[in-house]
Amino acid sequence: MMQLTKSAPLALAIALLATTSAMAQQRTLNYYADYDPIPLAAMEALIADFEAENPDIDVVLQNFDHEGYKTAIRNFLTTDAPDVANWYAGNRMAPFVNSGQFMDVSDVWADNGLADSLGSALASMTIDGKQWGVPYTYYQWGIYYNKDVYAQVGAEVPTTYDEFVANCALFKAAGIDCLTTGTSALWPGAGIFDYMNLRTNGYDFHMALTNGEVEWTSQGVRDTFAQWARLVEPGYITANHAAIDWQDAAALMVQGKAANYVMGNFAVGVLKEGGMTDDTLGFMPFPTINPDVPRAEEAPTDTMHIPSGATNVEDAKTFLAFVARADVQTKLNAAIGQLPMNAGSSVGDDPFIQAGFELLSTTPGGIAQFFDRDAPAEMAKIGMEGFQEFMVIPGNLDDILARLEQARQRIYQ
Repeated sequence: MMQLTKSAPLALAIALLATTSAMAQQRTLNYYADYDPIPLAAMEALIADFEAENPDIDVVLQNFDHEGYKTAIRNFLTTDAPDVANWYAGNRMAPFVNSGQFMDVSDVWADNGLADSLGSALASMTIDGKQWGVPYTYYQWGIYYNKDVYAQVGAEVPTTYDEFVANCALFKAAGIDCLTTGTSALWPGAGIFDYMNLRTNGYDFHMALTNGEVEWTSQGVRDTFAQWARLVEPGYITANHAAIDWQDAAALMVQGKAANYVMGNFAVGVLKEGGMTDDTLGFMPFPTINPDVPRAEEAPTDTMHIPSGATNVEDAKTFLAFVARADVQTKLNAAIGQLPMNAGSSVGDDPFIQAGFELLSTTPGGIAQFFDRDAPAEMAKIGMEGFQEFMVIPGNLDDILARLEQARQRIYQ
């Protein structure tokens, strides 16, 4: 009896020691990102799944607004780096790679067979033969439209830009914006420019322009703006677009005040939250302008990276490998209404996801990232300011192009 009594404190001490040891092993993974509400909820669910599989790791997500994050990342990578940070593929990744602020994660790719499962993104994640992050989602851009508004004015869904412009006259006569957008944050205007340019000049011209190899005063660029002017000059685009954001523009389409919206598929969730359904919301590829130009599409790719200043590198690599998995990407992308990068993932029955999968899997002319991802950040900002100005004051085109050309000569040197 005495022996049992003596052993009780010993058992308690052992239990306390085990608890203390477990607590000591608990590790924190700091993750910085810039999510809207719907993808934020999906990522929080992903993190919960990861923590359930890795109970010794706590993931702490600090979420920024989109525009603030573009500035913040340049600061925190230098001064107080997290363990994982969101960013983008291609040219937008390159400055942080070249400055030594993103870590080489080629071992994550090799250890998890990602060159096969994420093969479509391998080129955009590779610099100097090494991989610098993991992609987890991409999404199509195109034109979302209000079926009820089309029926109201008797418009048919167009396949050519001439047909699209002809429809615009019908919408304007009915007091409806043919095309809505919100450019207070600039980037939505870049989506319109990209499609005008891709359909007028093609993918190779787009890449040459964003790489600084084409003059902004060239005839090809002028041809792009001439097509855009067919919407701007007659007043077919929402007049106060420079004062509203993209969600405000989505609300106009929900309310039947606008017919079409050039936007990424992430807008579907917002449009449906506003009351649109599969019966009232439609999707179409941006219509053909030049039939001799192979159809190219925009499909921006979101990525995760390990900053060079990360303090918990091994757990960060574990997290990246988890995010790259087919099952994880299937669940995440089903929740956010986008497309998984992993070839082993499945795509659900959502008609807009199916449309995006069909669109991107049959694209003959190439897949671009986005103007502000394919161009250097400084050039992208100046370009997007010019796009917004053109939609407000199209008569300023010569001055806008001269300014962009001066920027090109300075930035790309």
